[in-house]
Amino acid sequence: QVQVVESGGGLAQPGGSLSLSCAVSGNIFSINPMGWYRQPPGKQRELVATITRGGSSNFVDSVKGRFTISRDNAKNTVSLQMNKLKSEDTAVYYCYARIITREYWGQGTQVTVSS
Repeated sequence: QVQVVESGGGLAQPGGSLSLSCAVSGNIFSINPMGWYRQPPGKQRELVATITRGGSSNFVDSVKGRFTISRDNAKNTVSLQMNKLKSEDTAVYYCYARIITREYWGQGTQVTVSS
């Protein structure tokens, strides 16, 4: 049984910062990649950022230069640091982990950017 648990998120003002963390536990062989997706209100889920076990990262264009992603392979955790937040970053953020061919998702955490 694999569990994906997110923490962080909440409310921030435009230009502010928030961080998200995610821990994966259970019967884990190798997680590759890990990352974050988000679902804005009324829209489809979209990729935000992923990072491979080797540390290679990928970001959606809209967050490049503002968000950073990191992971700890020993602890099976991934974090997302979100800076210079914009109202369009408002969404439910989901942690994602792929273990061999199976995909696992967290329950989602709300990020709201508003003045």
